[in-house]
Amino acid sequence: MLSVTKIFRFETAHAIHGYNGHCKNIHGHSYVLHVTVSHAEEGGSYLPSPGFIYDFKELKQLVNKAVISRFDHQLILSEAYIRDHDTTMHFENLTVWKMEPTAENILLYIHDELGKELPKNIVLYRLKLYETNDSYAEWQKNA
Repeated sequence: MLSVTKIFRFETAHAIHGYNGHCKNIHGHSYVLHVTVSHAEEGGSYLPSPGFIYDFKELKQLVNKAVISRFDHQLILSEAYIRDHDTTMHFENLTVWKMEPTAENILLYIHDELGKELPKNIVLYRLKLYETNDSYAEWQKNA
């Protein structure tokens, strides 16, 4: 399967409610997101003009609008965290989720948002979200 990948970076803070470790406290990450897409239909030995699966510029605009603008320099906390730490509800850059903002849940959220925005002929094939240089969550389309 032929695919293309675009890489994005954003800064986000979070805390994990109910976790018994350092991540229970508000802290931030420099996330790196890999978005891989493919064409819905396989075929041929080459791509017809203009020769793109999906234009990198269009993919960048779509991901920036649907994902990066919602995450960059935001603080994401769960409703449960806010119930136990009510002073956090006054942060200007706060986004509140029902679920805990783990790398896995952030990636599932990104998957859902991109699925709503991608053109019908483009398939989301793989997402990788690096929380640190050596730790990431990954989603991949089933064959």
